[in-house]
Amino acid sequence: MITRICRSSKVFLSCTPIDMRKSINGLAAIVQGSFNQDPFDGTLFVFINKNKDKIKVLKWDKDGFILYYKRRERGRFNWPSLSEDQTTITVSKEDLYRLLDGLIMEQFIPKKQYAVV
Repeated sequence: MITRICRSSKVFLSCTPIDMRKSINGLAAIVQGSFNQDPFDGTLFVFINKNKDKIKVLKWDKDGFILYYKRRERGRFNWPSLSEDQTTITVSKEDLYRLLDGLIMEQFIPKKQYAVV
């Protein structure tokens, strides 16, 4: 992964699939219009397609946008199932790395409850 992307402090996942034909301007418009976020603050915005086999990551970098695109040749990304009233969800950078590696994100793994005996 590009090292400059890793420096971001926040990561937002889009809860609704997008049309992967959208480019930087279209994704930035979604960030501003639908998410009510500022695409120029260095935050990572992660988008997925309907089949959950393609991901785009948008980030502002000092003097321009970076667009990271990944397509799974086999299988799908383990995208979290979220409620329909949410537009985005905040995750950690480690969760993003797990997602890009095809693993289940730690934040969405239920913790086992232990009883004290």
